[in-house]
Amino acid sequence: MPGTPRERAREQTLQDITRIGREQLASVGGAALSLRAVARDLGVVSSAVYRYVKSRDELLTLLVVDGYNELGDAVEAAVASAAGPREQFLALGRAVREWALREPARYGLLFGSPVPGYDAPGEQTTTPGTRVIYALVGIFDNAFRAGKLAADAAAPIDDRLATDLDRVRAELGLTTPDHLLARGVLVWSALFGAVNFEVFGQYGADTFTTPGALFEHHLAVLAETAGLPAA
Repeated sequence: MPGTPRERAREQTLQDITRIGREQLASVGGAALSLRAVARDLGVVSSAVYRYVKSRDELLTLLVVDGYNELGDAVEAAVASAAGPREQFLALGRAVREWALREPARYGLLFGSPVPGYDAPGEQTTTPGTRVIYALVGIFDNAFRAGKLAADAAAPIDDRLATDLDRVRAELGLTTPDHLLARGVLVWSALFGAVNFEVFGQYGADTFTTPGALFEHHLAVLAETAGLPAA
């Protein structure tokens, strides 16, 4: 925490605003967030809150960054505690699901329907928003470098797609070849798709009595798809 009394007071107030914003998000949703309501729950006049957060959109950005960072912390801790690329991938997937089920409103803000009229500023949200992606990419690329990532090319790579994959590989500093990189994108989208279906109730209330078992099956299939076979 910053050292001066003024800096400590500002940091504490921002933490309080974020906490109340999270509570509002869970109760009324992102579109209905209100700085006046935050001020009321904080026990101050609205003008006091506006000194820290100037608009509903700034409050949403605060919550988006907070959510991405908390999810990123959970994923990175889970990956660090696992030994071996397959185990790291499974730990990452479980951490995403556990956080999403524990924080459905915040997960919905990050990965659900966009809040009408809100456009997240990339300069503030891109870095925290890509922490999970970088963790996932790191698992796959490190496994490939160690000779532990292998899968046959199941389908041809279109020239235009190959160009996109070249750009992604250069931007992220990867060595993974096209067919494994494309599989990694499939695994990334499928992982979050499985979490979304469970969090947002898309399977239906009575379709699967043990959704955790279904998710574990999905994770195992996705590990195979990525090229991380069981030992």
